[in-house]
Amino acid sequence: METRKDLAAGKKRCNSHNCAQSVVCTYCDLVGLDEQTALDIAGAYGTGMGNMEGTCGALVGAGMIVGLATKDRNLSRARMKEMMVKFQQRNGATQCKLLKGVGTGQPLRDCPDCVADAAEFLEEYL
Repeated sequence: METRKDLAAGKKRCNSHNCAQSVVCTYCDLVGLDEQTALDIAGAYGTGMGNMEGTCGALVGAGMIVGLATKDRNLSRARMKEMMVKFQQRNGATQCKLLKGVGTGQPLRDCPDCVADAAEFLEEYL
């Protein structure tokens, strides 16, 4: 049986969704979003925030779902911080550009694996 983590990574792997959309669309039913709205909300976060200059889109998507699930600003911020710390520890970065090896030629993690990691950490709070 395929897990949601696997489904999210698969959406990115087949290039039907960007990293943020892969996470948000996989969990949208749990927070009352229809899939088209989820696609639209997360659409601007492909290649990380700021087109690779900022946070990995998969983490951004996980943060969107955490916020909708908790409906509590302080709790969602605390959970987001925890997810980012875990992601950083596992992958060596949270910034898309660094994860992809832009400027260094040394990728740290590919996008489907980043999506799987963000989904794994998100599931701890759902």
